[in-house]
Amino acid sequence: MLLAPIFNESDVSRIIEMAWEDRTAFEAIHYQFGLNQDGVIKLMRSQLKLSSFKLWRERTHGQKTKHLKLRSPEVTRHKANHRIKQF
Repeated sequence: MLLAPIFNESDVSRIIEMAWEDRTAFEAIHYQFGLNQDGVIKLMRSQLKLSSFKLWRERTHGQKTKHLKLRSPEVTRHKANHRIKQF
């Protein structure tokens, strides 16, 4: 029997943030936190309001950018607009 990993509040917050990002693949969450797609779904279900969870599942269900094997090679790391390089 596999035991579920225990995450601190900061880890849970980061996992939720990564799960909401369109360009962050489930594999990246698994690599960083050891949580597979099913684990992310369970965590999101337990941490979000039902309406927020449903909205997230609707957005991520079948989304190619959430799976490394399905995503286009043009999809690279996300660069936030607020981090514009200053000259």
